[in-house]
Amino acid sequence: MTDKTLIELSGQQTQMIVELGEYAEILHWGQKVSGDLEGFRMALHRPVPYGRLDNDVSMTLHPELGRGVFSSPGVEGHRDGQDWAPVFVITHQELHEEGVVIESEDVIAGLRLKTELKLDKNDVIKTRHTLTNIKDGVYQVNRLANTLPLPARANELMTYYGRWVYEFQTVRQPLYQGGYQQENRRGRTSHEHYPALVAGTAHFDEMSGDVWGFHFAWSGNHRLRVDVKADGRRYMQAEVIYLPGEVALKEGESVATPWLYASHSNSGLNGMSHHFHSHVRDTILPSDFKDKPRPIHLNTWEGIYFDHDPEYIMSMATQSAEMGVERFIIDDGWFKGRNGDKAGLGDWFLCETKYPNGLQPVVEHVNKLGMEFGLWFEPEMINKDSDLFRAHPEWLLAVDGYNQPTGRNQYVINLQNDEAFNFLFERLDHFLSTYNIAYIKWDMNREVVQPAHQGQAAAHNQTHRYYQLVDKVREKHPKVDIESCAAGGGRIDFEVLKRTHRFWASDNNDALERQTIQRGMSYFFPPEVMGSHIGASHCHSTRRRHSIEFRGLTALFGHMGIELDPVKEAQAEKQGFERYIQLHKKLRPLLHSGRTWRVTADDCAHQIHAVVANDQSEAVVLIAQLAMPTNSLSGHLRVPGLDPNGLYRVSVLDKPSNYDDIVNYQPPWTESGCELSGTWCKDVGLTMPILDAESAMLVTFERIR
Repeated sequence: MTDKTLIELSGQQTQMIVELGEYAEILHWGQKVSGDLEGFRMALHRPVPYGRLDNDVSMTLHPELGRGVFSSPGVEGHRDGQDWAPVFVITHQELHEEGVVIESEDVIAGLRLKTELKLDKNDVIKTRHTLTNIKDGVYQVNRLANTLPLPARANELMTYYGRWVYEFQTVRQPLYQGGYQQENRRGRTSHEHYPALVAGTAHFDEMSGDVWGFHFAWSGNHRLRVDVKADGRRYMQAEVIYLPGEVALKEGESVATPWLYASHSNSGLNGMSHHFHSHVRDTILPSDFKDKPRPIHLNTWEGIYFDHDPEYIMSMATQSAEMGVERFIIDDGWFKGRNGDKAGLGDWFLCETKYPNGLQPVVEHVNKLGMEFGLWFEPEMINKDSDLFRAHPEWLLAVDGYNQPTGRNQYVINLQNDEAFNFLFERLDHFLSTYNIAYIKWDMNREVVQPAHQGQAAAHNQTHRYYQLVDKVREKHPKVDIESCAAGGGRIDFEVLKRTHRFWASDNNDALERQTIQRGMSYFFPPEVMGSHIGASHCHSTRRRHSIEFRGLTALFGHMGIELDPVKEAQAEKQGFERYIQLHKKLRPLLHSGRTWRVTADDCAHQIHAVVANDQSEAVVLIAQLAMPTNSLSGHLRVPGLDPNGLYRVSVLDKPSNYDDIVNYQPPWTESGCELSGTWCKDVGLTMPILDAESAMLVTFERIR
């Protein structure tokens, strides 16, 4: 195919113009334009400077060294040292309602490349490549990357870093020369390197600037990079990191990249998040997800840890139901040999010593109280001190002859071993078929070291086998909700979300730290999939103490749960938990369907978070005071997203218990309320109250006309 044609992919606000000839090149990705696009095309022809190749070199959807691209290519591999610099030519294309499928071949190298490029109604792009070996001999694939271009004005990045109990931290850096690269080799999505980033115009913020957000939907080793070429052009790549020898294609075999999701917004980070949130709700979550309110959890972990007594647990359940809990989950410690974190993993049989009458009385008790029952599993893991390991030491995901380091005293099971895979499915299926289990918390508490199957590197396929195991469980038990937990936020991405219902954002329930963690997660995920629990007043992970108001309001903006032992908890503290459970139930329809806004504050000591109803009839706004105010006065609260022509009743719904004791007097509107137009709320705002550090208040906006 040598004649060049232009195709348009359009969302509600975004447009992508792609030129197809021998190859595909994206000419424009941004706000919609109209007119004679074929005629306008000449405005984008590039000059050819001296001192370089004599012809213009395009940045295609799969950059190729053979075409004179000296930056990172889209495909790297070889066939016994041959066919190492392929040049693909388009042979076929199919234009569909939401996108295009392009097939290209390099006859000499014996390779076929299928490229899928889609843009949906929510302005989210999906793209992936499938590489097929169409010639005799094994083709060793070293790299296969998704590539999308960025305009020259994209000169700033927002990237992610983190660790256990400190996930979803963001940092800014300029993008003028060179570039940025992030590598994750931990065998899961990871706490450290969440697979997403944002590029944008200088100083982009929540409300302004052109931004291009990227999310790589893969739960294993990955590489993200953004490069500035020597000529100033920019591009983003996302790929799986293949370990040596991991992908070797025989004739007729194929390998596909995961999906790369991307979205452009000309209204800053909030606009980008609105696109991703809508896409998740419309496309990734199950169609019946929104039919059922997200149940409020009580998880036993921080209440009892490994100390399981069925009678005591049933007492916990009784008091949980009285507090308004809707789903009761027994965490780690219920199975054979599990009295601590050094033994028992893999032996997925009920501990008869702890549960002499079985699990059924507990499940029935929970159900009679009107709550769903949930159970914790960590299927991919094994302790050497277990009957399973003693019977099947060959089931370890490891390289023979090496002493692999442990993580949380445990190892990983090789899911590519069919016997191990089938055993794990049988054990999960047994419990889900025997008991009325509505929910499982699927954990993964360690990173992967030296992943091997039959001596060969196997991280890539281990991730696929994990997906297959979850898929098989979901196929057999479609009504069971699954939470993805990996020591907190270690396995959070869109591909996992296609087969689960909820993420545990972090093992850290400290309300101050959760403010930052939940904000970082909110850029790509809507609140209803983010597990956010009210923890104990004395946080188990940071040893800080926070008021019930700060803890309750922080947990409000997610899929709420609580972590405590209600039997031992003081009555006053339990009443505080009950208050925020009831408040969440009241606000849940709005929180889990509305439009999220991260509101710019005049003082960086504040963090302001809002959810506005889709019909703009109401809104709820959280003002979190993270640190001491910078000045004695803190500016104004301005709330976007309201109906500009509407009139709103503004009221304080919740505030710190010492609110009136820390100043001579607070702004009058916080006591008596007021009525303001949507335009006033957005452009003028309300005087901010004075709050102590590490406290919060909740404000509601109700349209009255």
